[in-house]
Amino acid sequence: MSKIKDFLTETGIFFLATTDGNQPKIRPLGAFLEVDDKLIFGVGDFKNVYKQMAVNPLVEIAACKPDGHWLRYTGKAVFETDSKYAEQMIKAFHLDTIYNEQTGNKLMTFHLEDATAFDIAVMGKGESLL
Repeated sequence: MSKIKDFLTETGIFFLATTDGNQPKIRPLGAFLEVDDKLIFGVGDFKNVYKQMAVNPLVEIAACKPDGHWLRYTGKAVFETDSKYAEQMIKAFHLDTIYNEQTGNKLMTFHLEDATAFDIAVMGKGESLL
């Protein structure tokens, strides 16, 4: 996990791909945590991305470094049942103005299972990170 964490930390922004029916959807994210030997990501329960993942939990995360290496992290999104992950992410990334009792918005946190991760050079073969 630490190689994936290091890669995502260096890139700052990464992209999460889901599907909406048969249409791929991709969006930028930047927040994640490494907790309990897992990389934890979060999406709002009021967003389409959450609804798409509830229907089809197979997702892919991609990120690219300035040197041209890019990450493909693919797996099944498993939503966390312990609220400690959402609480930690809200605090760490100052998301309390979005996710609170007044807005009614809830941060849904997840990690990837049955995952693969590859660091891929522009003109080379990928190196497995898991």
